[in-house]
Amino acid sequence: MKTKQLALACAIALSTMMAVPAFAQTDTGSDTPTSTSTGVEANRLSTEFSTFAGSDANASALVNGLRDGTAITLDETVTNADGTTSTTQVTIQPATGPLGYGNVRIALALAEASLAQQGITDPTAEEIAAALNGGTLTLADGTTVDLNGVLAERAAGEGWGQIAKAMGFKLGDLMRSPEATAHAAAAAHGKADVKVAKVDLTSHGHAADHSSVPDHAGAMAKVDRPERPTRPERPERPERPERPQIPDHPTNVGRPGG
Repeated sequence: MKTKQLALACAIALSTMMAVPAFAQTDTGSDTPTSTSTGVEANRLSTEFSTFAGSDANASALVNGLRDGTAITLDETVTNADGTTSTTQVTIQPATGPLGYGNVRIALALAEASLAQQGITDPTAEEIAAALNGGTLTLADGTTVDLNGVLAERAAGEGWGQIAKAMGFKLGDLMRSPEATAHAAAAAHGKADVKVAKVDLTSHGHAADHSSVPDHAGAMAKVDRPERPTRPERPERPERPERPQIPDHPTNVGRPGG
């Protein structure tokens, strides 16, 4: 009898030990959907802004760098006069901290639109850096364009809607079709394929140089309202003179002949 009980206990213990690994394997894979969805969103944004960034690799660097708040390295390939090509690298440190994917999309759409306004639809890595963090563009005709930088303005405390409005956009329209809105902005300003001779990224300040509410040029100063004249005091009403007292009537007046 004892032998049967011992065998039964051993069998129960063995089956319990075999069930533990199976449970552990099932629990380990619980984070897989989250990782997959994150990768899908990053790839989708990289594809959407690959033309703006100049390459798939640059677009991926922009999306991941803005998402993590880490330095972004963009490759810039230039064709030399002799037909050869050379590649330089531009490093961008985002003025903001880590951003969610929704904010990453807004930031890149605003940066693209700000350059398109100036007729720059095929930007270089330096021009993208100026659109994000701020900088001064010197055009081929010698004129300069000062870009505030959408990330610098965001870091200064401005909302995305405020930034878009200051640029002349409605954020909702911009997000429905960033590329179409950007090209429409270039057409509205009568600019196309503008050439930039120089980009200065060091002369432009970041968050400390921007107030949360931008000044409006040409706004009329508020005029102080003149003080209202004091109302003259009402003259005092003269006291009413006392009424003369009527003498008392005699109580018993005799009749004549009485």
